[in-house]
Amino acid sequence: MKQQPLPRRLALILAGAVLYAVNLCSFVRTAGLFPGGFTGLSLLIQETCTRYAHFTPPYSVLSLSLNCLAAALCFKYIGKHFALLSMLSVAITSVLVDVIPSFTVATDPLLNSVFGGIINGVAATLCLRADACTGGTDFISIYLAEKSGKDAFNIILGGNVVMLSVAGLLFGWDRALYSMIFQYCTTQTLHTLYHRYQHRTMWIVTSMPEEVYAIIRDDTHHAATLFQGTGLYKNEPRTMIYTVLSGDDVRRVVYHVRKADPHAFINTQRTDSLTGRFYRRKQD
Repeated sequence: MKQQPLPRRLALILAGAVLYAVNLCSFVRTAGLFPGGFTGLSLLIQETCTRYAHFTPPYSVLSLSLNCLAAALCFKYIGKHFALLSMLSVAITSVLVDVIPSFTVATDPLLNSVFGGIINGVAATLCLRADACTGGTDFISIYLAEKSGKDAFNIILGGNVVMLSVAGLLFGWDRALYSMIFQYCTTQTLHTLYHRYQHRTMWIVTSMPEEVYAIIRDDTHHAATLFQGTGLYKNEPRTMIYTVLSGDDVRRVVYHVRKADPHAFINTQRTDSLTGRFYRRKQD
């Protein structure tokens, strides 16, 4: 898949960063939530300093400081442009959070948790579609996903348990539990909108196996396995291609296969566990 033009990537990053900052200044602050990751950790440190040390450090200073080390890791191992564009997203968000005044959309904490989590997931998806991220533990989880092939967003969800436990001890378990709802909604939104770190198995019954495999090979760089069988309805020889793709490749492959062979029978299913060699497009 071709790399997106830089202006489009910058536009997606700007939109995601602005939406992320507005969400923090409205839903998150109204309900006193801790979103998880370095964002939640920055808010946790900020509120702890306010309550116990009687001064409030700027969110931008905390967020940028925490993200620098993780960004350096991604700069070295994932991709230079990915790390730089992600830090641009972090910088825009951090500055806007300090500039935009807090405002209330809804007062009910459950509504803030659910809709704030959904908006948070949409903002993160915009950045991910620009081949960047919103920073924080996203840096670390994407690094681990690239190395291990595991779903990055489950790693994020698991990593937030410790931070939310500390928040619960310091500021009350109600806020910590609402924050878990917020994070769950974020994760489910990401699962729905962004599929790169998910795997899909495709079974394609076709009379044009060479053309279908050429589509898979050229468009995704994945291999495939050919099975010979018999179509029992008409007792005719049939061929079936088996392959496993990244979730964000499936729709594109189905479209091109249907153009090449309108009569192809395609079955796609979710793959929860995968071992062995699996090609993954590198970050730039």
